[in-house]
Amino acid sequence: MTNLHQQALDKASQGNWDGAHAIVENENDALSCLIHGYLHRVEGDKFNARYWYTRAGETMPSNSLDDEFVRISEMVNS
Repeated sequence: MTNLHQQALDKASQGNWDGAHAIVENENDALSCLIHGYLHRVEGDKFNARYWYTRAGETMPSNSLDDEFVRISEMVNS
């Protein structure tokens, strides 16, 4: 599923929130949930972001969005 995750991150990096969201919104694996949470952070929807981070088994981080994008990208590419 890494290809799916990379596609979502590629769209997010291009500012295509809707496209990235469409890719992960119906997926239930932890990495998709993490990306989903990140996207809601980008949107400014902390309530939904916190929900998706919890579904991914994590606490919503307080790092910058740029740092979080790098962290998730490293997880996808590892």
